[in-house]
Amino acid sequence: MDTRQVSLSDALLPSKSSLRNCLAAMHLTGFDTAFLVDSESRLIGAVTAEDVRAALVNGSDIDSCAGDLVTEPAVVTTKDDTRSRVIDVMRAVGVSQVPVVDDSGRVVGLHAANGMIGTPHRRNWAVIIAGGFGKRLAPVTNTIPKPMVRVAGRPILEHLILHLASSGIRRILVSVNYLGHMIQEYFGDGSAFGCAIEYLWDDEDQPLGTGGPLRLLCDFESQPDEPLLVLNGDLVTGFAVGKLLDAHAARGAVATIAASEYHHEVPFGVVENENGWLRRIAEKPVHTWPVNSGIYVLEPFLLSRVPKGKLYPITNLFEECLERGEPVGVWRMDDPWQDVGKPEELARARGQR
Repeated sequence: MDTRQVSLSDALLPSKSSLRNCLAAMHLTGFDTAFLVDSESRLIGAVTAEDVRAALVNGSDIDSCAGDLVTEPAVVTTKDDTRSRVIDVMRAVGVSQVPVVDDSGRVVGLHAANGMIGTPHRRNWAVIIAGGFGKRLAPVTNTIPKPMVRVAGRPILEHLILHLASSGIRRILVSVNYLGHMIQEYFGDGSAFGCAIEYLWDDEDQPLGTGGPLRLLCDFESQPDEPLLVLNGDLVTGFAVGKLLDAHAARGAVATIAASEYHHEVPFGVVENENGWLRRIAEKPVHTWPVNSGIYVLEPFLLSRVPKGKLYPITNLFEECLERGEPVGVWRMDDPWQDVGKPEELARARGQR
């Protein structure tokens, strides 16, 4: 069964459920495990299909209580774990479902092999700009597009897509150009990643930049009716998707830019003086600035302002909004964030420096 059609309640059973109930839940969800919870949805344990079959072979009645078969799940995780990390653990341990629990032990979600269950579906579309040539990362990008460069065992773009899907984004559009066929062949229609993926193709002789591909959405038969999430395809981040979208809606902005903090340490003692007299020496001070993270939220009507078939930086769109007197919000992103555009940045993302 498509994980997107399974609800969390389908996979969770009351503590006094029978073997029949467990089998019915497994049949409904397509999972090989049912999870038993108490009246407050706190996790009690797991019952596997193998355990149920063994009990029936040994003479247990199908309507007997499954409580005797309950074991502690091999893996339990929290909302702070990224989808990509959980998938790696699932593969290493050999399990197909992993419950997500909160601080009180309540099951609030479930990782399955092909999707995330329990995360509210968001009607927002996400657009990932992944068509750049990645020249600054050459020779790494001589044979693969930059978003397909691997970090922590999988392409950067896969980390982003898994994160968006596990955050409730079900429709993702990927803007491709340079070696775009490699991206399309790897991700296909997105079903294996818990979402639906479509592709926006630049003309290789006329790159559209970070904003130009958005105009291609105007040619779609159906148009987005919720704010669009737009992000660069070379980011390593687990930003709070829901918080960003909610903040945008709450402020009534036409666009919102997610800003990360950039810190720079002056490698010397800074001499502060007045009229040639020493006031103090600041030893290796650190300065901090909010910087554009390459993650944005746009109201759909802005798409028609993007010029058709031209190279267009998305920052031009925000400048036009300001010229029109339209509010553009800035959302402070506290989550880890790494732009991977240069060799030294890739090395940091891989933990090599």
